[in-house]
Amino acid sequence: MPALQRDEAQTRARLIDVHRYDIALDLTQGEDRFGSRTVIQFTARADGDTFVELKPAELHSVTLDGAPLDPAALDENRLPLTGLTPGAHELRVDATMRYSRTGEGMHRFTDPADGESYVYTQLFLDDVQRVFAAFDQPDLKAVFAVTVTAPTDWSVLGNGIATQRDPGHWTLAPTPLISSYLVAVAAGPWHSIRTEHAGLPFGIHCRRSLAPHLDADAEEILDLTRRCFDRYHEIFTEPYPFDSYDQAFVPEFNAGAMENPGLVTFRDEFVYRSAVTDTERQTRGVVIAHEMAHMWFGDLVTLQWWDDIWLNESFAEYMGYQVLAEATRFTDTWTDFAVARKGWGYDADQRPSTHPVAPTPADVPDTASALLNFDGISYAKGASALRQLVAWMGEKDFLTGINEHFARHRFGNATLADFIDSLARATDRDVHAWAARWLRTTGADTLTPVVREAADGNWSVSVEQTGSQDGTRPHRLTIGLYDHDRTATGRLVPREPLAWDVPDDGVHAGTGGRPALLLLNDQDLTYAKVRLDAVSWDTALGALSGLPGPLTRAVVWNAARDMVRDGELAPTAYLDAARAHLPYETDLALVQGVLAFARTQIADHYLPHSERHTALATLTALSRDILRRTEGPEHGAEAGLRLTAVRAFIDSATTPEGIQDWLDDGSVPGGPRLDPELRWRILGRLATLGATTPDAIDAELARDPSATGREGAARCHAALPDPAAKQAAWDALFTTDAGAALSNYLFTATATGFWAPEQHELLRPYVARYFTDVPALAAARGPALAAAAGRYAFPDTFVEDETARLGEACLADGDPSPALRRKLLDQLDDLRRALRVRAAAGSA
Repeated sequence: MPALQRDEAQTRARLIDVHRYDIALDLTQGEDRFGSRTVIQFTARADGDTFVELKPAELHSVTLDGAPLDPAALDENRLPLTGLTPGAHELRVDATMRYSRTGEGMHRFTDPADGESYVYTQLFLDDVQRVFAAFDQPDLKAVFAVTVTAPTDWSVLGNGIATQRDPGHWTLAPTPLISSYLVAVAAGPWHSIRTEHAGLPFGIHCRRSLAPHLDADAEEILDLTRRCFDRYHEIFTEPYPFDSYDQAFVPEFNAGAMENPGLVTFRDEFVYRSAVTDTERQTRGVVIAHEMAHMWFGDLVTLQWWDDIWLNESFAEYMGYQVLAEATRFTDTWTDFAVARKGWGYDADQRPSTHPVAPTPADVPDTASALLNFDGISYAKGASALRQLVAWMGEKDFLTGINEHFARHRFGNATLADFIDSLARATDRDVHAWAARWLRTTGADTLTPVVREAADGNWSVSVEQTGSQDGTRPHRLTIGLYDHDRTATGRLVPREPLAWDVPDDGVHAGTGGRPALLLLNDQDLTYAKVRLDAVSWDTALGALSGLPGPLTRAVVWNAARDMVRDGELAPTAYLDAARAHLPYETDLALVQGVLAFARTQIADHYLPHSERHTALATLTALSRDILRRTEGPEHGAEAGLRLTAVRAFIDSATTPEGIQDWLDDGSVPGGPRLDPELRWRILGRLATLGATTPDAIDAELARDPSATGREGAARCHAALPDPAAKQAAWDALFTTDAGAALSNYLFTATATGFWAPEQHELLRPYVARYFTDVPALAAARGPALAAAAGRYAFPDTFVEDETARLGEACLADGDPSPALRRKLLDQLDDLRRALRVRAAAGSA
């Protein structure tokens, strides 16, 4: 279907003003389709023509001001509305729509655990037209009044308070003015927990088969929700603008969550069926806080066009981490951000597909290009930029500007210029110049200390800045200074840090001998790659785990990560540092982040295939060290570290010995007992190693017939090193038959099981087939599956020039869809980087 062009949206917004939608959805018409009737009240400002978007299975009737229009006039997803005259108009549309299996539009899911079905909407970015007729652009806000007919044993959730008039017939309270992409409906036999806070109804919801797991975590989820809600009311002057606050954990959700006003939808993996670490609980809390921030920034005040998506996502990303740290027990959120999120931004910013945090309107000419900008730049880099802005202008002035912005644009739309103008009113600093250098430019600066020592013990430091287009992107940061602790080997103690402005602060002169470790961007207040001088790096190698403060250690680990990616540090040196220091690391986020990079990037991509076995052996030995350190009842508080080590050991196992015993015994010696997640993880590794059978996988599925069990079985079957298993998985992945096609989650599970570095000879013929088959799949199944195919089904374990050549040919001649093209560009750049890292290590 054609993407909406920005100039078309501007033309339409000048012609019409939309007031109200009355939408009637009938969810009782079977498993494949649902009924959709829409009445739109709008006003034309002048004579003219426009169109309404709709993507129906069948279009039954359309009337404009009582006069019938020909349904055959529908051209793909556009229904022309011609001959409009100034004044009020009413459009009525009666259609039958298709349920989705890809997480777009109205997604339908049947739970294999109990046979119950659920539906929910995901209308972002331009999928409203899959559910009801709409003028589908963010700056045509309107009131939405929705009624739903559903099976009588279902309950219905929406943006406003839902009332059941009689069995199976539900009315949702009309919304205030919101954008069409924010309309939400979720229906099914939900398990619901309801409460009240600050005079508003609150609720959390999940499918029935997850009820015991939601019940177990309900108080934690609701407590975090209440605390964040109260904190936002302390820092925002505008009160929460909607009539209720529901959070629904829904199946097969593509994103982490979606900020629908009054009804936030989350992926239901956040309802934990198995043991998780405290860092994973913190991540759930960050998402709760992130989506709540959107109620103000995104829902109350909405972008005018999609070039300003960063205004939504960067702000919510920043506030999610900050508010959770301020209001809850999770006080070290920025360590997790540094090690788990920031690299996402750095990586995206160094690819050819990079873009400014705030691209120009000309760079986002249509909705298809807008969808590509939901990446590490709009989230992680943008949040990092805002964190730096707060450090630069002060939190008080920042919040004053934010509240000014809400007051000026409540229930309306705003642009980057509006946002910067609101901030500028709150400070005497030149926010416009800051925005030009931070938000309109691309790339990550690299900051390098230049340390000079004199014979008399005096020393000096200056900072070299490279990377910015003109070398003038300002950074306000801290330089940490650390000395060896004379009373404890391997420990470092801090000196008074240096507050520093780049590029303005010149040279700092010190006396009494240089510090053993000098760390730029200590506390991680800016967004830049940092390097260590030779003396500091030697100190870090010997005493990294002895640095006080997990955020300081995260900055050092990120520096090492960047040096590996830039070919300045051998991948094996990173593994050696992990082997030396992770057994003594106490911060869960750091252990998880470092192990993830070592396992997925270094072992699988940056090291030659011939060295992979040794790398995996290093990681299993490291995992055993952590397991030994955390064994025994006296280490109960370190259960998260132990679980992390168990996962890493399983994922890195090179033989079935050990993990097969764990599976047979149902427990790891010394704990933990195996829950479903660990059982499927072990079985997946055994399948990759050729140490299990289809019958064993099916037996495990019979033991765990849940949705995640079904995904685990798909992953395991695809991982088997058997030609027939690989062919069956391939056929399932790349079919374009709508009746046989996998759902979004089963597609991802199958794809992640398919490519295994251990199976290169078996898999080699599929590398060329991928680039031949994937364009047709992407064209047939839409943007969400195209992105999944580019991310999960790409043969990234084949780090070879031939893979790059085949990919380039696909880009040139295969006509990939925009979503697939973007993923291929990024994957090929990552592949070339891996080749450069290997070459640099080989020539060292």
